[in-house]
Amino acid sequence: MSETTKNPLSRPKLGLVLTGGGARAAYQVGALRAIAEMLPPHARSPFPIICGTSAGAINAAGIAMAATHFSLGVKQLETVWGNLRTEQVYRSDLAGVLQNTLRCLGSVISSRMAGRPVSLLNNVPLKRLLGRHLPFRGIRRSIHAGALHALGITAWGYASGQSVTFYQGDLNITPWRRAQRIGVPVRIGIQHLIASASIPFIFPAVRVNREYFGDGSMRQLAPLSPALHLGAERVLVIGVNEKKDIDCERVKVTSYPPMAQIAGHVLNSIFVDSLDVDLERLQRINQTLALIPNSEKEKTPSLRPIHSMIISPSEKIDDYVQAHADSLPRTMRYLFRAVGAMKPNGSALLSYVLFEASYCQALIDMGYRDTLRRQDEIYAFITDE
Repeated sequence: MSETTKNPLSRPKLGLVLTGGGARAAYQVGALRAIAEMLPPHARSPFPIICGTSAGAINAAGIAMAATHFSLGVKQLETVWGNLRTEQVYRSDLAGVLQNTLRCLGSVISSRMAGRPVSLLNNVPLKRLLGRHLPFRGIRRSIHAGALHALGITAWGYASGQSVTFYQGDLNITPWRRAQRIGVPVRIGIQHLIASASIPFIFPAVRVNREYFGDGSMRQLAPLSPALHLGAERVLVIGVNEKKDIDCERVKVTSYPPMAQIAGHVLNSIFVDSLDVDLERLQRINQTLALIPNSEKEKTPSLRPIHSMIISPSEKIDDYVQAHADSLPRTMRYLFRAVGAMKPNGSALLSYVLFEASYCQALIDMGYRDTLRRQDEIYAFITDE
């Protein structure tokens, strides 16, 4: 049976883009819950096009699988995130941590270990968690029911150096190839989500077909591009990083930055910089198109403004970390303390790997509050009123 919908969405317009950020992606669930409350109880997903990267890919898949009943899909995601434990995402027991640590050291000093997956943490439990909670056949059902036009999951190919968007959707969608980024039609599975969420150095790369892939946020030069290629004419982005002030306070430091602080800055640059740049580029293009007479734009239908909106944290997520860091298993507290992540200047790193219910629920609540605060604006954008 083809992937073409029985009741096709002839002109899908609204795309949802869920960015990456490890445990920070819990914020997106709160925002989605608020959006679900704005709609009728049994409404379909308002997003015929859904794209996700890194942990946002997991949320994107969850929404796509339940596109015929949006609020139900959101509730299922909230149930998982609101009850999450570290051991459900990566091994946090002493034996597992020691085994992984020895494997990392062995890869450095022994040629026999070369070529084997190496990472700080072992995320095998995450595969089991996704297998229990994500019915992937639901993607196909959503497409056939006309509630979903396409789902796109982006990962980074280590060998090709390309940002690859694996998508499942209407057969009329044309694969694309641009500089360092391509779109490939597939049937989305666990391996695509795990690959997209494999934060470099923290989680191991995942082999999909002929290549190893890592976190899709790496060098993702155009995070909005997959949604546009899949047919979106308007885009709602739910980010997981608060907006940074232009003026930052310069403080005098007396000691060398700990490993966790350096790693936190690296992860922040991976997960936020390209989105800000892409949104600015989109705004400039829209401003340029506004100067072109309508008669000229009609000659080239592909020239059209793409309206966007972003929902992002109103508070610093790093400030939440210290209040919930002690909820980590004892072994992980020792490990993260060794690299400086348990101190305030290491909060950025910990904010990505603190997969504990209390912390995730706090982020869900923040996303819910932030979205309700802009309820009228967001509802108008979603409904195109």
